[in-house]
Amino acid sequence: MARRPRRKAEDTRAEILATAERLFRENGVAGSSVAHIAQALSMSPANVFKHFHSKAALTDAICETKIDAMIRRIQALEVDAPAPQRLGLIAHRLMEAHQASLQDTPYMLEMLYLLSKSDLKSGLRYKAMLEDLFLSVIREGMESGVYGTPDAPRMARTAAIAFVSVLHPIFLAKAAPEELAQRCDDLSWLVNAALQNPLVK
Repeated sequence: MARRPRRKAEDTRAEILATAERLFRENGVAGSSVAHIAQALSMSPANVFKHFHSKAALTDAICETKIDAMIRRIQALEVDAPAPQRLGLIAHRLMEAHQASLQDTPYMLEMLYLLSKSDLKSGLRYKAMLEDLFLSVIREGMESGVYGTPDAPRMARTAAIAFVSVLHPIFLAKAAPEELAQRCDDLSWLVNAALQNPLVK
């Protein structure tokens, strides 16, 4: 194997990620080993492991880039609307972003299965993103007097959990778009009704 010229660590890392993502797309996650990735890059598996200590860590890093892209997409679509309408719009846009990601990344389900057994960086980042989005809406609603809750962060975590059935790729892959849209509307109504309940004010 010919020696590769020395490159900056971040450049090598980016090249490994791009190659892994291409092979995942072509052969699936299960069909792409670290040895395959190293071979495609004309480097040793040890060099790949120097940047990513396991295939799960490599998969986690790819997921994190997808989450970063989703965060930018959602932030770019920020809307000026009262909290109850904004909550529903955010939920729908998150769902649509997931649907687009699933079409663009057919190996996403495999990656999630690989990562499901551990709390890796991408999963924790995604959880924090969801909770922060819902927390900003809840706090805005409380400031305007529309919502009432004694614990906004806890309600944000609960809202994020409530929307899992329209945000998790496993559910998205198995349901018709019309069914998902209706489910998202129903969940938005349910969360809004709970947050506007006068008994919690």
